[in-house]
Amino acid sequence: MVRAGLVLGLAGLAAGCNDGNWPVLNPDGPIAFAERELLYTAVGLMLLVIIPVYVLTAWVLLRYRASKENPDYRPDWQSNKVDVIVWIGPALIVIAIGTIVWDYTHRLDPYKPIASPEAPVEIQAIAQDWKWLFVYPQENIAAVNELAIPAGRPVSIRITSDTVMNSFYIPGLAGQIFAMAGMQTRLNLQADTPDTYVGRNTQYSGSGFSDQQFTVKAVSADEYQAWLGIVRESSDTLDTQTYAALAKPSQKVPVTYYSSVEPGLFDRIIEKYTGDRRRRMAQLDTYAGQFNCGPSDRQEVH
Repeated sequence: MVRAGLVLGLAGLAAGCNDGNWPVLNPDGPIAFAERELLYTAVGLMLLVIIPVYVLTAWVLLRYRASKENPDYRPDWQSNKVDVIVWIGPALIVIAIGTIVWDYTHRLDPYKPIASPEAPVEIQAIAQDWKWLFVYPQENIAAVNELAIPAGRPVSIRITSDTVMNSFYIPGLAGQIFAMAGMQTRLNLQADTPDTYVGRNTQYSGSGFSDQQFTVKAVSADEYQAWLGIVRESSDTLDTQTYAALAKPSQKVPVTYYSSVEPGLFDRIIEKYTGDRRRRMAQLDTYAGQFNCGPSDRQEVH
């Protein structure tokens, strides 16, 4: 409790108040809870240095203030012991934090599935200018700027971008992970209880960046099935032409449902960029051949 109280002020400001409840400090699900514990532990260890520094600063100012009569003066004062304390203490704390972060980095690998008797809900998240498209391949539906998930069940999200780099972040459920064109990243998360969260893009991406947010609804199993039913009743479908219109830059896009999705859409969005890269590399091979250089003379950067 003391550790939580000490970190509350700074961490609350850093977390942002996108749902009014400091989502990073009031998380839901195993991933977000573990991330909060890591935050508290790291800040608590650092306070072992920060608090003594402030206490000693106040003590030095009082003890050696100009108005004090007969202040101490020790020109031959040896500081070897103090130097040892000053350096060894922080060094041990850095080692401790490094060890803890190493452990949590592997435990909280965003690609690592969450252990559960239930199969995860598969979702494909696509960043656009300036909105998020969520495709549910198992259900063959899609939604814009709204992500519904069943509480108590793992969710596995494949993430990419059809524009510049974005960053997918739901503070109350999991940490952020980048979305990049021509690539895919993954994020596994779970909401333990029904609630509503706010997700966002935290990587500046242009004029509509500030409004690029989406609602996350963690609902009961029955409510999730009801939501799927509502989406399936939509008259809109997501095919190549519809997607091309949706992908154009637009701001403050309202929640939109698509009752069906053209198969392979997510993979084609990625291949649209990887195909361009392959063509460029082929051109480089042709150019290099003019100088008697083989393809092995250069490496492709991913």
